[in-house]
Amino acid sequence: MTGNLILVLGDQLDRGSSAFDGFDRSRDRVWMAEVAEESTHVWTHKARITVFLAGMRHFRDRLTADGVALDYRELPATATAREPASLAAALAASLAAARTAGRSPARLVVTEPGEWRVQHALEATAQAAGLPLEIRPDRHFFSSRDAFAAHAKGRKQLRLEYFYRPLREKFGVLMDDGEPAGGQWNFDADNRGAFPKSGPGRLPQPTRFTPDAITRGVIDLVNTRFASHPGSLANFDWPVTPADARQALDDFLTHRLANFGRYQDAIWTGEPWLYHSRLAQALNMKLLDPRDVVAGAERAYRAGQAPLEAVEGFIRQVIGWREYVRGVYWHFMPEYERRNALGADRPLPNFYWTGATDMNCLQDALTQTLEYGYAHHIQRLMVTGLFALLAGIKPEDVHRWYLAVYVDAVEWVELPNTLGMSQFADGGVMASKPYCATGAYLDRMSNACTGCRYKPKVASGPDACPFTTLYWDFLARHEKLLRKNQRMTMQLKNLDRKPAADLKAIRRQADTLRDGLA
Repeated sequence: MTGNLILVLGDQLDRGSSAFDGFDRSRDRVWMAEVAEESTHVWTHKARITVFLAGMRHFRDRLTADGVALDYRELPATATAREPASLAAALAASLAAARTAGRSPARLVVTEPGEWRVQHALEATAQAAGLPLEIRPDRHFFSSRDAFAAHAKGRKQLRLEYFYRPLREKFGVLMDDGEPAGGQWNFDADNRGAFPKSGPGRLPQPTRFTPDAITRGVIDLVNTRFASHPGSLANFDWPVTPADARQALDDFLTHRLANFGRYQDAIWTGEPWLYHSRLAQALNMKLLDPRDVVAGAERAYRAGQAPLEAVEGFIRQVIGWREYVRGVYWHFMPEYERRNALGADRPLPNFYWTGATDMNCLQDALTQTLEYGYAHHIQRLMVTGLFALLAGIKPEDVHRWYLAVYVDAVEWVELPNTLGMSQFADGGVMASKPYCATGAYLDRMSNACTGCRYKPKVASGPDACPFTTLYWDFLARHEKLLRKNQRMTMQLKNLDRKPAADLKAIRRQADTLRDGLA
């Protein structure tokens, strides 16, 4: 009797994951596969393809050096007719070969996948092969799918705060004698600072990770096989090993955490990193344990190296939002992906793939995204996401773009943030109201409006900011629905004060704007 076949996916690069529990070196094998479909089911950014393939190959080599028996399918630089079309097809081919060789596994074992699509495909493949598939809990997270389901049961409304606080208490994070450090749970109000007109000054640049021979080989592969895909690899420097990821964490805690909170919502053109951590990619690939991240941030606070508001704001992203969106994803999938509460029906403008727009804030965020595969959370929510929301872009298109272009994108975290938080397509599961704003917000939080041909406070006419025009039109188009939301009362009162003639001109210009998007 042969042993188990341990399936390791590209976002599960953790030797301590539950899939390895009870691993028997004398009988068990590990299975990993690089397949083109994982880079083509959305038109994936070159940097995103590279981080996953490089991470997988480094993990493969660590397992091999550790004496682990391994079946690894490497992607060729040129597509071949014999190549498996999908992850499921690759697994089916491996199982068929093992059966022919008389070494069929007793069962398949995998840690919970990060995408419903992948889990469904693995389940179907195992069933077709007549093999049991054991899906083990993912210990990488503070909470579990079942725990979130229990939290959600019977609740008419889900909100982060009521999920986040019990996790803080359970794990003793930022707690003093049973009470939250500083006497309050949430310091968000202290974390909304903008840079002065003179700019952020000298910024601490994140540690760069020069590609080694393995990563350089992947870069060559991606530039050859996926040459038509968006993005650039000229400045690729993401961590692809646990050692790199740990160094990235230490660098953030030492040099940027202290100012992270105050400026986490700020934007400055030409400065992609500011005080952000750049850790989501390593966390989501399981190169970094979130417990180490949270503990390190709390140690910085206790040692007086970072203020409480910065540390709480950062920890809330890790133990709060990150856990919460995963719970939402698995609780509502697969139906969640099809939600479109606002009936948005416009295709994604082509400039999202090129950066060719005369709106400074969008041009900066898109160009940065295409160069690095990265934009920080406010650029995603209040620039690229806000424009899509106001313009009425189909949520499915927006979701597929976000999943494609960001190196940290795994569907469990990307989909709820996009459909729920950014596009309000889930009707209020993730966010208590649509995150909509005029160009004046962008002017207040960034320098992008300086030198832009549009005026952020002007809503109609040749100088009108498209964000501002579309904002008022958005409120008017969805007025009936939004009036049911108490958190929109102030914005709708401002809409009511608009003279009818002004609103008519705004809406006519908004129609022209949306019709001209391509």
